[in-house]
Amino acid sequence: MTDRTFRAYRVSEENGEFVRNLVNRSISELPEGEVLVRVKYAGLNYKDALSASGNRGVTKNYPHTPGIDAAGVVEESSSPLFKPGDEVTVTSYDLGMNTDGAFAEYIRVPANWIVPLPEGLSLAESMMLGTSGLTAALSVKRLLDAGQKPSQGPVVVTGAAGGVGSLAVKILLKEGFEVIAATSNLDDSREVIEKLGAHQHIDKSETDDQSGRPLLRPKWAGAVDVVGGNTLATLLKACKYSGNVTTCGNIGSGELNTTVYPFILNNISLLGVDTQQTPLEERKAVWEKLANDWKPDGLDDLVTFISLEELDTYIQRLLSKKNRGQVVLKL
Repeated sequence: MTDRTFRAYRVSEENGEFVRNLVNRSISELPEGEVLVRVKYAGLNYKDALSASGNRGVTKNYPHTPGIDAAGVVEESSSPLFKPGDEVTVTSYDLGMNTDGAFAEYIRVPANWIVPLPEGLSLAESMMLGTSGLTAALSVKRLLDAGQKPSQGPVVVTGAAGGVGSLAVKILLKEGFEVIAATSNLDDSREVIEKLGAHQHIDKSETDDQSGRPLLRPKWAGAVDVVGGNTLATLLKACKYSGNVTTCGNIGSGELNTTVYPFILNNISLLGVDTQQTPLEERKAVWEKLANDWKPDGLDDLVTFISLEELDTYIQRLLSKKNRGQVVLKL
């Protein structure tokens, strides 16, 4: 392919401040990799918002193009695993962190970062799910692998109006669980939660206990948490005997102040969920589930499509924790 220019959302550091602009770049400026992908859709995640804000814990060097989720079509490949015309997804690994990401019309990545688009999903649908869907699915898988059953009682999902939370609610409903949707505020998320079909809707008055007690009256049999901090501690303290609690995020806090009592008196298991380094075969298996048995109903109701010009607005919404549902960039 002759060198060509393409549009990209670029974050640069100028005089100690981070500025974001739409720029033209050349294919030759992209990092090394076996596969060149024409990006059609990209997901917007909290990690992208951090990268776009100059968070050195996510992105070490600038200028940089964020975007940890991409779906598109292979244009060039030196790998026998892919050929031009293949529809593919790329999520996590180093994409959008320290490797130029999906907020651009092209990416170039190693072949072992790429998952062929599963049958049953369109490119757009794969980004309606994206890392949020993969995280939600892995969270539910961790619960099931630990032996969690619907007969034990309801599972609470925090951040249920956001990307990971809303999809976790949908998948848990597919598995027959009674689901409690937890959000920071009842009024501003009521419509979203009603669309999800959760059995109950609660706010932070029930998931952010300030009593200091080591254990609480049991309220749920398991939990999927995206918040961390005191919310996660509350979920552990109020979980029924032999319940399981997954943790995949820290939008509230990365600190966890609790006691051993939920674990040794109530036999609670705390299960970590990581998507960035999930092995490729497990990643493919979970994507197959998302394309079939776990494909959420009404995906269109959960997503907002935006352009490159609208990215700044939605990044600010994420940072202020006002985003609802999934946001997908269409290129």
